Amino acid sequence: MSRNDGLTRRSVVGGLLGGAVLSASGRASAASLMATPFQNQGPFYPMELPLDRDNDLVQVTGRPTRAAGELVHLFGRVLDTSGGTISDAKVEIWQCDSKGRYHHPRDFNGPADPDFQGYGTTLSDHAGAWRFRTIKPVPYTGRTPHIHFIVSVPGAPRLTTQMYLKGHPQNNGDHLFQSLGSQRLQASVSVAFKPAPKIAPGVQAGNFDIVIGGNTSAG
Repeated sequence: MSRNDGLTRRSVVGGLLGGAVLSASGRASAASLMATPFQNQGPFYPMELPLDRDNDLVQVTGRPTRAAGELVHLFGRVLDTSGGTISDAKVEIWQCDSKGRYHHPRDFNGPADPDFQGYGTTLSDHAGAWRFRTIKPVPYTGRTPHIHFIVSVPGAPRLTTQMYLKGHPQNNGDHLFQSLGSQRLQASVSVAFKPAPKIAPGVQAGNFDIVIGGNTSAG
């Protein structure tokens, strides 16, 4: 899907999810928020960025069908530790397809889903909000379900992190999830997807606010 199409869809999804985003804004008013923790980038960041890299990962330009997998809308905001919103932050995500395969030449588990974009990027708006349409992450050998994030904010170190499914049974055995240590840090990168019938029947949505602070990486 073209970049312009992605921004149009983002506006539509923004209208549908606006109430949820507004309700979340009240939670960011605390005097000090915990920074989202740094996590390893992993080996599968795209070696070459796809031509189609908007915020809709389930529909690829020129493909007649959408990606296999459970459709979800993922949204959130980019915040500073005082709860202020950050606009124009570049948010990148990448993840495996519904069969646990990445669009990467070093993933030797078989061909990746050609209908799944695998990588997407967007900018946070004036309220710090961002959103993606993608598939619910799935496990693969050695890893619990997760989505990789890089958040780049002008004048601040880059944050690399991962997002997990809240309460997934494989979290307990995942070395990177467990390396976070405290339950509070684990909770800060865990998302519960819930039915969102106002968007579409059978669709789920989840919120992941990203707090830029001391636990970021410049590399």
